[in-house]
Amino acid sequence: MRKISEIAAWSAAVALIAYALWGGLTALNWDVIIKWLPRLSEGALLTLELVAIAVLAGLILALPMGIARASRHWYVRALPYGYIFFFRGTPLLVQLFLVYYGLAQFDAVREGPLWPYLRSPYWCAVLTMTMHTAAYIAEILRGAIQAVPPGEIEAARALGMSRAKTMFYIVLPRAARIGLPAYSNEVILMLKASALASTVTLLELTGMARTIIARTYLPVEIFFAAGMFYLLIAFLLVRGFKLLERWLRVDACQGR
Repeated sequence: MRKISEIAAWSAAVALIAYALWGGLTALNWDVIIKWLPRLSEGALLTLELVAIAVLAGLILALPMGIARASRHWYVRALPYGYIFFFRGTPLLVQLFLVYYGLAQFDAVREGPLWPYLRSPYWCAVLTMTMHTAAYIAEILRGAIQAVPPGEIEAARALGMSRAKTMFYIVLPRAARIGLPAYSNEVILMLKASALASTVTLLELTGMARTIIARTYLPVEIFFAAGMFYLLIAFLLVRGFKLLERWLRVDACQGR
């Protein structure tokens, strides 16, 4: 009887939630959503561009830091540790404000060759997101490198491979397979964190949604549509990484 009552309670709760969702969806002004879908699509494309550049450039920047963090020597680990500690210990929004508003306070920056880029909200967002995600990817790489079975490294050394060749041909390929699931999570997190770019006047998906809301005064409909875009992009990224993991045989590499 107790089990039947629990099932009945859960069924009633699910029914109430479904009814509330259906009522909310039918109350939306779908004409407005359809009208502004092209503009939201433009914002979604800019969001994808920001995330793609950040995670790829961050991976390149994180590669030497991850290798250095896995070193046995403290003086090799010290500099990347300080970088990672700062960017993991401070919010992305604070970092973005420091780059966008803070660098302009220095005459050397305003008179330097990089000022045409650093005064642009687009490049400030790209730079901040890249440096931020590089810190997390470096820690993912460190953990993946340290998770490589020592027997494989010893076998490579026994075959006469140098440390550099062992790292390039044995350790890094295996570490890439081990760290791929965590890297995919970081990509999804950066997708959601890209919404902060709207705070520096960049019209990515969230920024475009806020601009449309200022014209239509319909925040529920526009934010609902923007949320569906985020869900769709996240779903496609998850499925893409799942296919990549299957192709690289990540499960077999991790002993599952």
